[in-house]
Amino acid sequence: MVRHKAVVVAAVRNGTLSLQEACQRYNLSVEEFLAWQRSIDRYGVPGLRTTRLQIYRDTDALLAKRQSEAPRR
Repeated sequence: MVRHKAVVVAAVRNGTLSLQEACQRYNLSVEEFLAWQRSIDRYGVPGLRTTRLQIYRDTDALLAKRQSEAPRR
């Protein structure tokens, strides 16, 4: 499934498939497709794994919280 998601994102990016066609064909919302795209951009293909995605989200949230709580100089 991970490779399939990566192929769909690549097809939209290279113009082989439009975003609308991809969403219709694979029963996706635009938000879901964009989440796939962001995951690939941030973490590469392994970021598309559901369990990995949750770990990355948790890590990102923790890092953002730490940065917002860090004392400003």
